[in-house]
Amino acid sequence: MLQEIKTPMLPLEVLAAAKTFFSRRSPIYGAFLEKEGPEYLTFRGQGGEELVIGVLRLENETIVRGSTYLFDQQIARFFATLDPVPDVEIESGMTNMTAAGTA
Repeated sequence: MLQEIKTPMLPLEVLAAAKTFFSRRSPIYGAFLEKEGPEYLTFRGQGGEELVIGVLRLENETIVRGSTYLFDQQIARFFATLDPVPDVEIESGMTNMTAAGTA
């Protein structure tokens, strides 16, 4: 399964957070760093399960992707620890609305 989130954090911050998060999990859900590069980390967990975290910086946000077969919940929990991209309201240009909500 592939999961994705966007964060304002820098890629190096995300990867450092992933190393800390997955190394501190209980043994049954723990994952140990196997390989790393400037834009990814791979971990091995229980039974040899692979878990991959990848990052890509775009303008003011970082796209973080997590892929695994069995560790979906752990990736979702890790994503919940990351700073979210702030919600931005976009002006639609529809300023003359009637009470019924039509222009």
